[in-house]
Amino acid sequence: MNSPADMLNRLETLVLMGMDIPLMAVRRQIASAIDIIVHLGRLRDKTRKVLEIVEVLNCINGEIVVNPLYLFQEKECQQDGKVSGVLEKTENSLVNTQKLIKMGVKLS
Repeated sequence: MNSPADMLNRLETLVLMGMDIPLMAVRRQIASAIDIIVHLGRLRDKTRKVLEIVEVLNCINGEIVVNPLYLFQEKECQQDGKVSGVLEKTENSLVNTQKLIKMGVKLS
C-alpha cells in the first residue's frame, strides 16, 4: 500500500541512487524541503481520491516525522459500487505556520 511515508522512502532511494551522500543528510534535506504531502490513491472502484494530507515536521533520531492533518474516511459503499467518503480533519493542528503568517494568512 502507498502512503506518505512510502513516498518519503522512495524519494530517499532516488537521491541515494544518484549520489553518494549519507542517508541522514538526505533525510534532513528532504525534511527541510517539503512542507506538506497530499497523498492521492486509487480506490477499488478505480476512482482517485485524496486519502491523506500530512505535514512534514523534521528529521528526529534519523527518521522523518510527519503530522497527519486529514485522513479519508470511507463511508458505506453505494449500490452502484462507487466508494464514498470524506476527508476528515484529525485532532492534530498545523505546526509550521510561519510561511502562512508571512504571506498574510490569518490563522484562527
